[in-house]
Amino acid sequence: MLKLSVLDQSIATAGRPHAAAIQDTLAMARHCEALGYHRFWVSEHHNHASIVGTAPEILMAAIATQTSRIRIGSAGVMLPHYSALHVAEQFRLLDALAPGRIDLGVGRAPGSDGRTAYALNPNAATAAEQFPTQIRDLSAWVSGTDLPEGHPFRQVRAFPAGETSPQIWVLGSSDYGAQVAAHFGLPYCFAHFITDGRGAEQAIKIYRETFRPSAQLTAPLAALCCWALAADTESEAQRLFTSRARWKLGRERGLFLPIEAPEAAAAHATSAAEAARIAELRATAMVGTAAQVGAHLRELSARLGIDEIAVLTWTYDPQARRRSYSLLAEDFALAGSPA
Repeated sequence: MLKLSVLDQSIATAGRPHAAAIQDTLAMARHCEALGYHRFWVSEHHNHASIVGTAPEILMAAIATQTSRIRIGSAGVMLPHYSALHVAEQFRLLDALAPGRIDLGVGRAPGSDGRTAYALNPNAATAAEQFPTQIRDLSAWVSGTDLPEGHPFRQVRAFPAGETSPQIWVLGSSDYGAQVAAHFGLPYCFAHFITDGRGAEQAIKIYRETFRPSAQLTAPLAALCCWALAADTESEAQRLFTSRARWKLGRERGLFLPIEAPEAAAAHATSAAEAARIAELRATAMVGTAAQVGAHLRELSARLGIDEIAVLTWTYDPQARRRSYSLLAEDFALAGSPA
């Protein structure tokens, strides 16, 4: 059976303080745990006025105190910004707060613009090249196993120690992440929502064909993260999607703005080219009733051989976003959804 998980990005909405977006994420975590979702992941972005979740490890700690079953993860920590040891210590501490429930999703992309990447790490020009080495070291420190012979930090340990350890995931939207995940025998999640699915089939094929079993994973484990929105009617879903479509137009012009209410988004003057682009976005997005969205997700799962999909949803109204996850939980008959 297809497992459903959640990616929450703490989106900023017009007219509301950023703190409200963080509180919405906490409320969503409680809501999705009650519905029976498998994982709840939070993202890392910087200098981004649309997505204000800048520190997933801190947000995860708060979620850990308010949940008891759902797995909690980062999607992801942008590893080139940081030392692998520091990340390992943070996530060992998170595992002490929620033993056996922590996912450490890591990515190589900056999650920001180039200038911000340098503000985070003065060595940003070469940091991404160290990603495989960082993965190797992070895996050892997170799991409490030894680094290679001759490693200068072989005697260094990441504490607190414990009987469980975070599960490391490699996240990506290209073949590169798939190859790294396969090389180290780690789970892999393809960011379908970034590429609108382009490259997913090839990346997952490469991951499976080149996978090397590890102490953490004996067989490939691949997932997708998809943008989707469900509502009680198709027309209501399309109305809600107006906010996302208008935001995408701005994003394609380099504007990172809070998401607007559907009525405000629809009120903008729209050129013929913009109208055509919005029509294209509507035609390709997974938006509609729960049955319609569920059919899309099941088709993707069957075609790519995926056993788990994390769903990302944006709406101006937090209640509409919670309703979307409720409807999908019911369609997929998750453990916490209504009979």
